[in-house]
Amino acid sequence: MWDPDKYLAFADHRSRPFYELVARIQAESPRRVVDLGCGPGNLTTVLADRWPGATLEAMDSSEEMVTAARSRGIDAYVGDVAGWKPQDDTDVIVTNAVLQWVPGHDAILQSWVSALPSGAWIALQVPGNFEAPSHALVRELAAGSWRSRLESVLLREEDAVFTPTEYATILGDCMVDAWETTYVQVLTGPDPVLEWITGTALRPIKAALSPDEWTAFRADLAPRLREAYPQRPDGRTWFPFRRVFAVAQTR
Repeated sequence: MWDPDKYLAFADHRSRPFYELVARIQAESPRRVVDLGCGPGNLTTVLADRWPGATLEAMDSSEEMVTAARSRGIDAYVGDVAGWKPQDDTDVIVTNAVLQWVPGHDAILQSWVSALPSGAWIALQVPGNFEAPSHALVRELAAGSWRSRLESVLLREEDAVFTPTEYATILGDCMVDAWETTYVQVLTGPDPVLEWITGTALRPIKAALSPDEWTAFRADLAPRLREAYPQRPDGRTWFPFRRVFAVAQTR
């Protein structure tokens, strides 16, 4: 279950890659703009403002996120990215921090390229920090003292996403702009990295545990994260975060 409030707790940091991604889309008057994985809709409104003449399609796999998006006036619906197909008038697809959850999304991207009209745009951004301590420590703990409770939980490994060059290759004959950026995010408050990943990477673990077990797991993880991401004397915590981008236009 997604928690829109927890996700939006770091809205500024989560929004910046979206703006940098969408800035590379050069569509002028698209007929249909699709936001796949629209989340709580706070960024979908940016697409609506940029292309007010387009039909806006917004989808997310979480009922809670879709409800939050609808509260912002977005006519969102619940759906599965893996099974989604573009319509004949789809000119822009935006998928921001979504495809890392979808195994085999290289084939999905290729199917979109084949189905889209000439001149259509695909813009994707995925986190590329699965080798970072924020994720490696979770996997280590889940495979160690918590193995008996979490052995059925599938956690994302380093190969959950591709490199910029690999995305360029996947997108084939499209005109592609692919790159990566590492943001040194400045977080504040007690255990800020734990709070960050609670809204994303730790969702499968939280869903598998009872409330008391979830509290205990967080208590086990917190000191490990504090050691990996120590708080500075001024109270801030630096959290390096790599993200991978690709923007493609079909020929």
